[in-house]
Amino acid sequence: MNTINLFKIALKAIAANKLRSFLTALGIIIGVASVIAMLAIGQGSKRSIRQQISEMGSNMIMIHPGADMRGGVRQDPSEMQTLKISDFEALRDEARFITAISPSVNSSGQFVSGNNNTPSTIYGINQDYLEIRQLEVEDGEMFTDQEIKTAAKVCLLGKTVVENLFPDGSDPIGKVVRFNSIPFRVIGVLKSKGYNSMGMDQDDLALAPYTTVMKRILAVTYLQGINCSAVTEEATDAAIEDITSILRRTHKLKDATETTEAEEDDFTIRSQEEMASMMNSTMNLLTILLGSVAGISLIVGGIGIMNIMYVSVTERTKEIGLRMSVGARGIDILSQFLIEAALLSISGGILGIVFGIGASFLIKILANMPIYIQPWSIFVSFGVCTFIGVFFGWYPAQKAARMNPIEAIRYE
Repeated sequence: MNTINLFKIALKAIAANKLRSFLTALGIIIGVASVIAMLAIGQGSKRSIRQQISEMGSNMIMIHPGADMRGGVRQDPSEMQTLKISDFEALRDEARFITAISPSVNSSGQFVSGNNNTPSTIYGINQDYLEIRQLEVEDGEMFTDQEIKTAAKVCLLGKTVVENLFPDGSDPIGKVVRFNSIPFRVIGVLKSKGYNSMGMDQDDLALAPYTTVMKRILAVTYLQGINCSAVTEEATDAAIEDITSILRRTHKLKDATETTEAEEDDFTIRSQEEMASMMNSTMNLLTILLGSVAGISLIVGGIGIMNIMYVSVTERTKEIGLRMSVGARGIDILSQFLIEAALLSISGGILGIVFGIGASFLIKILANMPIYIQPWSIFVSFGVCTFIGVFFGWYPAQKAARMNPIEAIRYE
């Protein structure tokens, strides 16, 4: 019996029980659609987070004071005063793998303009901060080196602060706003960046010269942090090593010797690459979890195929006996039922792909979730469903192939 005839017989058997065949394939349809949709959500979330981190500055390196032990009690790093202006200047002049560097100090408080007020945070930085954090000035201008030297009371506002302080839509450029009773002249407005992947409003901020925030708001002589940008993402590790070496020298930290251990760093260094790696591993785990849960429905669909094929073999026992009595071999009977099982799983897989892609876009529209359908997820889910159809169809098909034709003909 040739393959074409076997396909015809399998198609006739499926067509003879349309509803049952559809319900059998439904398990595969749901399984494939679930796998595609879940992987699309996982990959979409992963890409969204990576994009958000990239917008924050994929090459960014953040240096903060390190915690210290005093009287057996570990101190809060934010209270430490281990970073100085001299550290910033040494890194600016000596570090080889960075393209931009900015001191960082900040203070939270209330901005007031006329009868309007809003809580926000003012960051003391220099001009390089815009490049490091990929910020842009939409209106007005950035403050100058002279304004940094003189600790001028000027600032740039984020869009959220502007909307809260100037709800009538008036131009804030040139206006004077107060931050905790200290007047600041607005010289620029930052371009909107929206919310990041952690749900934080990136427009709820103000920028001012770091000298102004240090002297006029915080009254401190130390830095809360230093932000810099590596020349490339690949050079991030080299930049961190270089920064560590410079800061250990400026902080007079002793290296290890034969008799003594090295002094611990009194600063901490973190990079966006480190954060991106952590988030990627978390999202990969979540994607695997979602795909595994959805994959269970594929197994359930395969069991459904096995059950229906077993029923089909039982119902068609007499037909199998007749075919074998007129010359059909065991391999022909085996192939017939395997082809039938494969057709059910393949057709279910094709419909599952269509429904899975449709469900993914429906989730994007209704739930406003980021999705990304990777071609490999379609091919893998389709290949798995085909394998499942053949795998679970094998036992019923083998049972049919091993029947005794005389007993099969006499079966009632």
